[in-house]
Amino acid sequence: MQTEDKPPFDTPYEWIGGEEKVRALVERFYDLMDLEPRYAALRAAHATTLENARQKLFWFLSGWLGGPQHYTDRFGHPRLRMRHMPFAIGIQERDQWLACMDQAMAETGVDPRLRERLRNSFFQTADWMRNIGA
Repeated sequence: MQTEDKPPFDTPYEWIGGEEKVRALVERFYDLMDLEPRYAALRAAHATTLENARQKLFWFLSGWLGGPQHYTDRFGHPRLRMRHMPFAIGIQERDQWLACMDQAMAETGVDPRLRERLRNSFFQTADWMRNIGA
């Protein structure tokens, strides 16, 4: 590995800026989902209030990024696909989730190099979550 290829931090959690920045990212993500018409299908897949979703995504992302394991400490293994099976997730929902998260990362100042890495990882996970359509 070349020196310039090595991430500047041991974990994405540290790189993003820790708890405060993960919280800001999640808050912006759900604010955008609630406000932007282009995320309407994604918003429709959620409950009337987003408070529970905000908290769970914050807990999950904290651990997934290499920080405190808030989610698994409370609920055990995330079992993402199983937990999302009750919701219709197709290409449109996947793409809206990814676009909303990318916009949130941009607006909260996630380092462009980290943003690119996360975008790739988010795509793999979001695509795996699809349970309808081709």
